[in-house]
Amino acid sequence: MGVFAMTGFTEGTPCWADAMFADLEGAKSFYGDVLGWTFGESSSEYGNYTQAYSDGKAVAAVVPPMPGQEGEAAWCVYFASPDTAATAEKARAAGGQVLMEPMKVGDFGTMALVKEPSGAVLGIWQPDRHRGFEKTGEPGSYAWAELFTRDPDRADAFLKDVFPYRAQQVADDTGEDVDFKVFTPEGAKEAVLGRLAMGEQFPPSLRPFVNVYFAVADCDATVKKAVDRAAKLQFGPVTIPFGRFASLTDPQGAHFAVIDPSTTAGEMPKLTDA
Repeated sequence: MGVFAMTGFTEGTPCWADAMFADLEGAKSFYGDVLGWTFGESSSEYGNYTQAYSDGKAVAAVVPPMPGQEGEAAWCVYFASPDTAATAEKARAAGGQVLMEPMKVGDFGTMALVKEPSGAVLGIWQPDRHRGFEKTGEPGSYAWAELFTRDPDRADAFLKDVFPYRAQQVADDTGEDVDFKVFTPEGAKEAVLGRLAMGEQFPPSLRPFVNVYFAVADCDATVKKAVDRAAKLQFGPVTIPFGRFASLTDPQGAHFAVIDPSTTAGEMPKLTDA
């Protein structure tokens, strides 16, 4: 489909992220401190959906759980679609589960939630007035996403069936037998999503999920601030060719990562079509 009108987001590109938190004020305080976000007014018409801003630009949102959906907090990444209903049908046909049927959200756009066969939840967003991220790749905003899965073959097949992706295997230069792929939408120059096969280093209790990365100016300082605010450091900080990053779990249990793209080390890995 290429880049569809008005949005700037190619089909299959992450275009928005939000998270459900039982303690909404606690989440606003944590991310406001750690990522420098400010927050708009809660929209009572849409379940107190509250947008987060970085330098006045919309970068994410937080929302309290809907009745019956109370559970652990989690970030959800939304992938751009020119037709949410068609994408949801593709997800179903590819062995996924449609958790939330396409739903029009006022004049903002149309959303759906799907679970890919290995268990990770993905959002689908067909933009109308709300186009998505107003900035990316800069401190305080979305930078990258990775699907963590225990069944990479099924997850890979699903992604390629649902979105117009080209898949490439990343050469493992670590000697640690890392299975990592990147996915690039048709017509795009750069990959928009990573897929990591979860090995023994991941606790069995950790379910497949899409890990969202937020850009920061200083990874180590951000990690310290997060840990001081009761977040748990899961991995890192470590410097790779793409930046210095760390994976964290916030005080309410939502997984996320932070990356300083300006601090890099090593050569870019080789990619082979897969």
